[in-house]
Amino acid sequence: MQPVNPHDAARRDPAPSRLSYRVQRWWLTPNFRRMVRYGLPIASIALALLWVFSVEENRAVIEEQIAEIRRAVAERPEFMVKAMAVDGASEELGEDIREVLPVDFPISSFDLELQDMKAVVEQLDAVAQAELRIKAGGILQLEVTERMPAIVWRNRGTLELLDETGRRVAAITHRSQRRDLPLIVGEGADQAVPEALALFAAATPLEPRLRGLVRMGERRWDVALDRQQRILLPEQGAVQTLQQVMALDQAKDVLDRNIIDFDMRDPARPTLRLAAPAVEDLHRIRALEIGGSGQ
Repeated sequence: MQPVNPHDAARRDPAPSRLSYRVQRWWLTPNFRRMVRYGLPIASIALALLWVFSVEENRAVIEEQIAEIRRAVAERPEFMVKAMAVDGASEELGEDIREVLPVDFPISSFDLELQDMKAVVEQLDAVAQAELRIKAGGILQLEVTERMPAIVWRNRGTLELLDETGRRVAAITHRSQRRDLPLIVGEGADQAVPEALALFAAATPLEPRLRGLVRMGERRWDVALDRQQRILLPEQGAVQTLQQVMALDQAKDVLDRNIIDFDMRDPARPTLRLAAPAVEDLHRIRALEIGGSGQ
């Protein structure tokens, strides 16, 4: 027999090398297998993309291709909006809305920023709320909740329509345009519209004579009647005080007399300011009473 070469025996040794053993052990680890199967490909792709986008010419070409694909999709007939319909708005308000939303139709729905358009429409004084959506058939549907004027406010030579909360609705040039609405006058009157409407409701028996409410010092109201009469109301409890005046007038007809001011600023001590003829009559009666007692 020939002697065995120790080098041949080493080559035929079935035991794995140290590195092979470690690799086999790593491969038995789930995290290592996931890293090799998924992590290395993802990292390779990321490096390739990083290299591609690091070149300005490549970025420009890719951006142009993406824009072209987007344009091709956006301009498909099913995504085109052909007209706008406005519901819930008066003819005048509808014209104002179309002026603040100058959309050139047809236009792709991808180019319409509905939230921005909604914000623009709701900035109009006469709009309380707006909702936009795109309906089938390429129609941009705009549903508007319009503010309804409840009162006319005169201040510093201007006339404005306000809703029941005091929010501005529109401007008018002449009182005759809205004779159907009550009138408030003065600085700060727009901040107390709910109270003013309650006062108008309490003054219903005086409606034929009622001219309006005047805000005094931005603190309280005067009720202006014809014949230059006024009812001066307190800062607090104005509605209840006016109801007391209405009850007193129905019982005594005090407002049919020659009175200029019915001062109720202190409801516990009402004060009357008489007109000049009434004052003269009062002096004459007193003179007669004095003369009669002297005889």
